[in-house]
Parts: sequence; C-alpha cells; structure tokens
Amino acid sequence: LCEAVNRHLAQPISSADIVWSFAGVRPLYDDAQSDPSAVSREYELAVDAPPGTAPLLSVIGGKITAYRQVAEHALRLLAPHFPHLGAAWTAHAPLPGGSMAAERLEAYVERLTAAHDWLDAELAWRWVRAYGTRVERLLDDVADRDALGHHFGGGLFEREVQYLRAQEWARTAEDILWRRSKLGLFLTAAEQQGLAQWLAAHPAPTAATRHDTGPGPAQSSTAR
Repeated sequence: LCEAVNRHLAQPISSADIVWSFAGVRPLYDDAQSDPSAVSREYELAVDAPPGTAPLLSVIGGKITAYRQVAEHALRLLAPHFPHLGAAWTAHAPLPGGSMAAERLEAYVERLTAAHDWLDAELAWRWVRAYGTRVERLLDDVADRDALGHHFGGGLFEREVQYLRAQEWARTAEDILWRRSKLGLFLTAAEQQGLAQWLAAHPAPTAATRHDTGPGPAQSSTAR
C-alpha cells in the first residue's frame, strides 16, 4: 500500500509513518460457487424454531446498505412467534439523529453555534457529523465550554465520553477512540492512556442507577 501511495506523493512514506490500520472482512453465504468473485453478496436469513422453543434467527452475508430491508425481512419471519408485532414502519422514519428534515447541514450547524455561542464551528461540525440532531442531547444543560469537563485531547471532552457511555454503550477507551469514532488518530499515546485511566477511575453507572435523560458529569453519575 505504501508503494502504491508513493507513486503519487512527492515526499514518500514508509510503514513507520502509519498511525493506524484495519482490515475489513465480509462474511458471505456459501452458495457453492467455485469462483470466489462469483459468490453472492446478498443476504440469507434462516430461522430455527423447533416446537416449544424460542426462535433462533441467523443473518448471513449481506451489505450494510440493505440494513432496513434486512431488518424488515427478519421481522416478517419472526412475526409468527410474536403475534402482537406491528406492521413495518421504517420506510419514512429517519435514522437516529437524522431528524433535521430538509434543513441544510450548514444551516443546522449555524443554528447550533448561535444557540451555544461558546461552541466553535470545528467542534460543532464534528459533533453534527457524528451524532446529527442527537448532539442536542449531548449539549443538554451545557452552559459553557467549562461544563464539557475534562479535555482528553483531540477535541474529546468528558461530556462526549459520558454521552457515548450513556447512549452508545461505550465502555473502553478503544470503544470511544476507534469503534464509536476515529478520534484515536488525533490523540497521542499518552492521551489515549489518560482516557483509559480516567475510565477506570470513573466507572460507568449501572443499569439500576443510570440517568437516562442524558450524560452528566462523572461525579454525578457515580453518586446517583
């Protein structure tokens, strides 16, 4: 990969310049094709439900762009086991955070920064791209930048960490820096370690004590 990239760069790079890498693996349904490139990328659903047992639904293969179709198909297959299941409703429902209607993204960010005059455009843009209109939950009751709490580096504040814990089930530094975001690209090794240490020192609230209306400061969450 470095060799391919270097064909287009005046200043070549080496493996020493790589700060992060990943490999994507797509599990596909085995349809007995001898040529791997001919294997179907479509999904397959299988329900195993012997009499008197709970149904087991297996989702095999597929593409992330078909998520809604897969979900509705899955519910149709499970409907006989759930007699009170309602009709399909997702065709016109926005994704979480996508309820800004026809408003342009730029206009939404401008309105957000106008409502929170301490919020700089760079941070507002990142939050809106990451969370959409759910950024309003993140900003609930935040009066100024100090209320965002500890800054871990790279624009990551305690408030966002608490939001990810409460709303997106993040538990570890890796969850926050790599799985819920790619902020790990912008934090030094020492800053990443600092986040891990902070998480260890401030355990997430349990299900019995979690405050569901939004993230709060660490001391309130642990005491609640």
